[in-house]
Amino acid sequence: MDDPLSRPPQTMKIVTAHTADLDAATLREARALFYDVFEGDLDDHDWDHSLGGVHALVWEGPELVAHGSLVQRRLLHGGRALRVGYVEAVGVRADLRRNGYGAAVMTALERVVRGAYDMGALSSTEEAIGFYAARGWRLWLGRTWALTPDGPVRTEEDDGGVYVLPVTVSPDLSGDLTCDWRDGDLW
Repeated sequence: MDDPLSRPPQTMKIVTAHTADLDAATLREARALFYDVFEGDLDDHDWDHSLGGVHALVWEGPELVAHGSLVQRRLLHGGRALRVGYVEAVGVRADLRRNGYGAAVMTALERVVRGAYDMGALSSTEEAIGFYAARGWRLWLGRTWALTPDGPVRTEEDDGGVYVLPVTVSPDLSGDLTCDWRDGDLW
């Protein structure tokens, strides 16, 4: 039986490319889509977090309708610094949701996670939890932390919102998980 989560509409074009290989116009379109999807509830750091990795862009004709990116981060768990593909800036144009575009983005990004990282990770909005869980992403049940310039700091507000996709590791989902430092939202 076909998995509806991985069956994209037939007219879409999916492109994966590193930030360095995208022209300025495409990056502007992706940023505009990202801000539209989240209705402006973002700052410059949110977009900046999506740069420097692999982007998955979904086009319908000349229109960009979905986007997501995968950037490398180091997460600490169980005494190890894990090489993690961290999902950022996933969004689908509001009028086209639930048509396979988000699944197409995630299928492309998950392929990269499985081929290059110890595990994938992401911080989910409430609305997207079911989407990620249905794709095999697992809720991190333990405490979250950030390794800041002042040392480890708890990130309680992110507990219950971090999901992982283990590849080469079998993490203790009830253990502590620490992200590397960055400006803006840490997770």
